Amino acid sequence: MTTVPSLTLNNGVELPAIGLGVFQTPPDETRAAVEAALATGYRHVDTAAAYGNERQVGEAVARSGAEVFLETKIWISDYGYDETLHGFDKSAGKLGVDRIDLLILHQALPSEFGRTLDAYRALEQLLADGKVRAIGVSNFMVEHLQALLDRASVVPAVNQIEVHPYFQQRDVQEFGAQHGILTQAWAPIGGITFYRDSGHTSTLQDPVIGEIAKAYGKTPAQVMLRWHLQQGRQVIPKSTKPQRIAENFDVFDFDLTGEQLAAIDALDTGKRGGPEPADVTLETFGRAIPEA
Repeated sequence: MTTVPSLTLNNGVELPAIGLGVFQTPPDETRAAVEAALATGYRHVDTAAAYGNERQVGEAVARSGAEVFLETKIWISDYGYDETLHGFDKSAGKLGVDRIDLLILHQALPSEFGRTLDAYRALEQLLADGKVRAIGVSNFMVEHLQALLDRASVVPAVNQIEVHPYFQQRDVQEFGAQHGILTQAWAPIGGITFYRDSGHTSTLQDPVIGEIAKAYGKTPAQVMLRWHLQQGRQVIPKSTKPQRIAENFDVFDFDLTGEQLAAIDALDTGKRGGPEPADVTLETFGRAIPEA
């Protein structure tokens, strides 16, 4: 079985370089997807309170008996100091664990950034209490990171953002690198462009990526994941198909050249597939997260 290299977070915690994402995976399919991933060799699963499948992730991990790095996210409806502490209780209860490896804020909530800061303060307390091993954020832009760093006592370990060949957010990545914040790529093979009208064609059909894939006898998805890994990003490809889950994991036996990495870098369009961070408000995106 392939041994996955690890990335060391800014507090010394080790995070596997590749994990399974379960965004938009229905609860009844989540258990099987996680079981397939763990059988393949994955040892990191990324979920979120808002995905509605934390319980199934926890059940699959418990059944496997494997030591798995669990990551989940607090939804904006649970922002605020006390609310976020309770958000931890809800997530830990569903996952069936006492301690969460990585707990992050799901969005910046720019319209009510004070609540975001209070939520992050709760993450810092959970870290101090040993209830989480690392804390971080997701979908934070440079201005959100800067505003957070101005007030926080703990630098986020990760910032999970949309990164794929067609949307690379280099400014956010570079700011993170300067401050020891690891970039975690969601939609790392551009999946967001397949099911949302973003004005993109599919990254899987891109001729530049296709040519590189042909040269190595690999798939376009494998080439994109290799591009991320060689540039130091952690990746969480999502699939429910065992064959695809295994394929996404088979990316440690080849290296792209500097020219090939640059060719993929040159595909950036600057077009976001996910929602604009500024558009995320409680009015438009708020939803109650059920109790454990």
